[in-house]
Amino acid sequence: MDSGNDFRDRVVFITGGARGQGRTHAVAFAQRGADVVICDRCEDSPAVKYPLATEEDLAETVRLVEATGRKCLSAKLNTADRPAVDELVARAHAEFGKIDIAIANAGVSVIGSIDTMSIETWNEVIASNLTGVFNTLGAVAPGMIERGYGRCITISSMMGRQGGTQQAGYSPSKWGVIGLTKSAAQDLAPHGITVNAIAPGNISTPMVHNDALYSVMRPDLEKPTWDDVAPVMQSLHVQPVPVLEPEEITRVALFLAAEASAHMTGIVVPVDAGVASRVTA
Repeated sequence: MDSGNDFRDRVVFITGGARGQGRTHAVAFAQRGADVVICDRCEDSPAVKYPLATEEDLAETVRLVEATGRKCLSAKLNTADRPAVDELVARAHAEFGKIDIAIANAGVSVIGSIDTMSIETWNEVIASNLTGVFNTLGAVAPGMIERGYGRCITISSMMGRQGGTQQAGYSPSKWGVIGLTKSAAQDLAPHGITVNAIAPGNISTPMVHNDALYSVMRPDLEKPTWDDVAPVMQSLHVQPVPVLEPEEITRVALFLAAEASAHMTGIVVPVDAGVASRVTA
């Protein structure tokens, strides 16, 4: 990625920062001069059928950020826990004096149809993917309003603009992120704060690369591998690629967080290998 955006003297808060897109965002902003605040739940959930990030993953992101010469504040927390998010934001204000940029990245993927999904799975995906975004934006908004500046970025999904089989929980949670983003953009526009969403396609992270998803994609095979699953994943895109790299999402986050993007708010930027050409939402 190029280093055209300069974030010196900025502080960026990234949820779900232990690995995947969150780590990529954290390192990229640090490379461009920002101090970084990250959090992750760092424990598995019975409702999520793949391993979630660990405390070791979180520590590695801290190491990578600090290797750039920038500071990194981290915490193990679930973004569905509003008091915990508020406490971390308060710590960030105490240490860095502000939060300029917030990326509500934390989320989980669950599979289930309307006739089979348990209420526990529904509650998990809504708490992680929607309530956590609400808590993140709500926690940082007062400080941004006070300073008259802010860039908020939410992570939706290509499934936040359409429905799909086995998506009775995930798709609604990501649709909700878009509605929340557009509403928050209007609430915060008078205060110099922008709020925008990114809608990724299939991204090459542990959320995609796991045995549970492979089995759903190829139920005809006992132990499907990535080579078995890749053609199915590719069919979900328009461009003939099965996955995109997390750096592709980071590039858009850097763009939306830039001072020059001051008059872009309430939009959804698809980074989805052409899936947006199929939908109108």
